[in-house]
Amino acid sequence: MDLTNWVIILAISLISLAFFCARAPAKWSMENRARRFAATRLLAQAVLAFWGALFVVVRGLFALGARTFDASPAAILAGALLLIAASCYWSIRGRRLLKPRRLFSAT
Repeated sequence: MDLTNWVIILAISLISLAFFCARAPAKWSMENRARRFAATRLLAQAVLAFWGALFVVVRGLFALGARTFDASPAAILAGALLLIAASCYWSIRGRRLLKPRRLFSAT
């Protein structure tokens, strides 16, 4: 795949994320809006990290014709796994911030 295709995939995923996360009612308080903004930022970081991991794996391991990175396959996979782990962490934290807060909890 060309680099242009990768950039288009990234743009589509970020635009869809912004569309689903930007729906905040006007009557919300500033605290709830700040939570929604932080959640959107964390989910955008997760999308970027996951996209970066896929890009590194495809360009580093499966590049046809030329080696684009001068690193061992184990180092490339370790970097990709680190990016995927960060993506999972940011995704979990972002989804947790998107949920409404509990006002009265029994715990």
